[in-house]
Amino acid sequence: MTEKKLADWWDQTHDSLYAKLGGEAAVDAAVDIFYRKVLSDNRINRFFEGVDMDKQAAKQKSFLTMAFGGPHNYTGMDMRRGHAHLVKQGLNDSHFDAVMENLAATMKELNVPDDLIAQAAAIAESTRNDVLGR
Repeated sequence: MTEKKLADWWDQTHDSLYAKLGGEAAVDAAVDIFYRKVLSDNRINRFFEGVDMDKQAAKQKSFLTMAFGGPHNYTGMDMRRGHAHLVKQGLNDSHFDAVMENLAATMKELNVPDDLIAQAAAIAESTRNDVLGR
């Protein structure tokens, strides 16, 4: 194992939000619950009409794993390009806020401590301007 890989492994297994949340199993569970909430939320579910939710969930798991400090296997588009078509459909701050509410509710449902929810929310919030194309 190279020095960088060893450092990455240490971060991923000991200090990262990803590790603190419980790693792959926790992210997988969170994404599944999160999309159940999103798809039943009339404020935002129209943005997922016609979307292959299995592929969407896989992309989201990969993205969150990377964003939370886990293994970097995300190969999707950047936030701005990935959401540009939704911005053209009217995606705005109120929709982003609804997503944030669903993320927090998901993590509370999984009994994630408040300080870790706040860390995850801060990471998600840092994508707002890119998601909304600003």
